[in-house]
Formats: sequence, C-alpha cells, structure tokens
Amino acid sequence: MKQRAVWSAVLVLGLAMAGCGSAAGPGSSSGGSEGKLVVWDWKSGEPSAAPYIEKAKADFASKHPDVAVEFVAQPFDQYYTLLGAAIQSGKGPDVMLFNGGGQIRDRVDALVPLDDYLAEDKQRLAGWDAFTKDGKIYAGPVTLQGHPIYYNKTLYEKAGLDPESPATTWSEFLADCAAIAKAGAKCFALGNKEGVGIQFWLSALGSGILTAAEYDDWIAGKRDWNSPAVKRVFQLWKEAGDAGLNNDGANSTAMFNDAFALFQSGKAAHVIGLMSDVGHWKDFNEFLTADKLGVMSAPVVTAGTTPSLPYDGGIGYAVAKWTKDPKVAADLVRSLTSTDALKAFYADAGAIAADTTIDVSAGGPAAATIVAEIKGGKPALHVALSSKTLDLMGRLSQQLLSGSATVDEVVKQLAASDKAG
Repeated sequence: MKQRAVWSAVLVLGLAMAGCGSAAGPGSSSGGSEGKLVVWDWKSGEPSAAPYIEKAKADFASKHPDVAVEFVAQPFDQYYTLLGAAIQSGKGPDVMLFNGGGQIRDRVDALVPLDDYLAEDKQRLAGWDAFTKDGKIYAGPVTLQGHPIYYNKTLYEKAGLDPESPATTWSEFLADCAAIAKAGAKCFALGNKEGVGIQFWLSALGSGILTAAEYDDWIAGKRDWNSPAVKRVFQLWKEAGDAGLNNDGANSTAMFNDAFALFQSGKAAHVIGLMSDVGHWKDFNEFLTADKLGVMSAPVVTAGTTPSLPYDGGIGYAVAKWTKDPKVAADLVRSLTSTDALKAFYADAGAIAADTTIDVSAGGPAAATIVAEIKGGKPALHVALSSKTLDLMGRLSQQLLSGSATVDEVVKQLAASDKAG
C-alpha cells in the first residue's frame, strides 16, 4: 500500500508538471512574439469562475495578441505540494495563484517583486498587505477574504430574538445561544476536521478580545502569547465546545463544506464564514434568502475593545522568477485584476473583489454590510502567522476541543513555533 501511494503521488506530480510553463527548463516558456504563458491555479476549472477567466484573457489578448495563455487548474488539496515541487525544480508555471499570508510569504524567493509593474493599480485595489513581504509586493490581489459572523434571522425569530439587533457583548451572545438551543438549534456550525476552524475563530472574534494595541502588535509580529487576552481566545474556544454551543463532532466535521451545510440547513444559527470563494454571502443567500441572512460584529469580550471586520487580500496571482519576460507575465496579472474581469467574478462567483470601485448593492444586505465594514476593517489575525504555526494551531485546537490539551500547553507550543518562524 505504501509503494502504491508513492507511485500515485509521482503520477499526480508528473501530470501537474506537464502543464508547466518551463517544462523544458527554466525560462523556456516566455511572453513575447509567438510566446506562451502558463498559469496554475485552483479556480479556473470552476464553472462560476469561467466568465472571470474569459474577461481576463480577452483583456490580455488585446495587449499581447501573439502570446497564448494556458490555465491549468490544479486540485486545491494538493496545490501547494505540487507548487513546492515545481519551485524546487525551477520548472513551473509563469503565473501562479496564492492565498494571502503565509503561503505566499514562505515562497517569495521563487517570485518576482511586482511593485513597479502594478504601480498604477495600487489605488484601485485593496488587500496588498497579504501579498507583501519586507516591503515588496509579490502578487496582485483578486479578492478580499475575511471572516464575517453570519447568522440566520429565521432562527432568531423562532427563538424570540430580534433579528435586527444581534448581541454586542459575549454575555448577551451566550444568552442568545441559550434561547436558540431551546428553539432546537445549535449556536455555531463548526467544522474543525481540517484544523481550520480555529483560524476563523481567532480572526472573527479577536477584535473583541485583544486591545487595539495588542491587535496591532500581533499583526506587526510582536505577539505576546502569554497575554491574558490571547489566552482568552483559546479559553473561549474550549468553553464553547464544552458548553455544547457547537454542532456535535466538530473535530470530525469538515468545514468545507459540511459545517456550512449545517448553517444553510438551519441546524445552527451562526457560522464564521468567508467573504469570497465558498461559505460566503452568495452561497448562503441561495438557501436562507438574502433578507434572512445577517452579518454581525464580534461580541465584545474585553471591555473597551472595538470589534472590526477581519479581512486581507484573499487570493492573488504572482509571477515566477524563471519566466522569460516578467513584464508580459505581470501584464497578465494586471488583466486578472482588471475591473471588468473582477466585476464578472463578483457577479458570477460572489467574490468580494479587491477592486473597491465595484458596486455590490445588488448582492443583498449581507454583501452590502460586509463592504461597508471594509473601511474600518483590520487584517485577519491568523493571516499574520506562518503556515507552520497555522498547521500546529490546527492540531492543537483539536486537542483543546477533545480535552487532551490545556490552554497553557497550547499557547506555550504556539509561542515556540511562532518564535522559530
């Protein structure tokens, strides 16, 4: 069985590398006359993204009619493994998609800084920080990604709660959860099988727990894991599980998309979701209807805090350092972040686009609330952490829910991981 698994991995990698822009060696795929650019991502194969990709390709073709563009959609669960192998070999796509945060920051040595190429777009687009390291930009932001707390107004009504006035403090929130339980629903839909639930919890609730100074220090890399407020994040995570606020078996429930399905089906009143991609306002509108989908701010846990929407650049396209003509590849990134292309992505896929000039009023109250809160939003806390620390936090969060680890043990290990970088 082990040998079969190894050969399966080799086969998948071989198929992926067949779509490399530099399959015959670094720089063999080039922009320019009769050239070709290869793009790796995990979005272009989705039907809802097709109009976005077509708009971007048309925009690029108007500037570079002699340069062919090939999109190779890779499976997301293997994407960074495949990309890592390509980077190690120096043979890969010319343009590649990244999540903001640790995934791109850990790989900037393989990427071209894009500051000079994307200078004209800096005012129009938001979310740059998630694709920046040491003051240099490495990708053009396509979407904004954040973690609103969505709630089901119909369940609020059944529980005798005012759906237009969700709780503003943690004690009020717990009282609402008790009323919701009496009405036959869980308070939270939580999926932590992948260990991702704790990331959403940290970012969605953090602005109501950490002081403004602690929040800013966290984002700046000056994190005090022994702070009572930081420990409180993880204590609440455990307390919510122990109190039965979550659906049963949260550690064996996949967030994508089982937890979201629990919320959509009315079995839980709240879910910490996304602004774009999946588990977001457009998905939920289809099940709850737009007028019954609410978005609430994080309840205040620490007096004096001011809750804000946590968001960053969601996904963005970067340029590989081995591409023959970085300027042409960067032009493709500009087309992939053009206003017309991003309008299509918003309309068909429900993405909250990085282009702040796009009107989202037709998306319903939840989308409008999210966009209105962007101006006062802050970067998501978990995005500031390295991918290594995020992986560890996921495993430890499962142990907290199961009762096999204490909060003190968890923050001690996370502090050591964060310090090691």
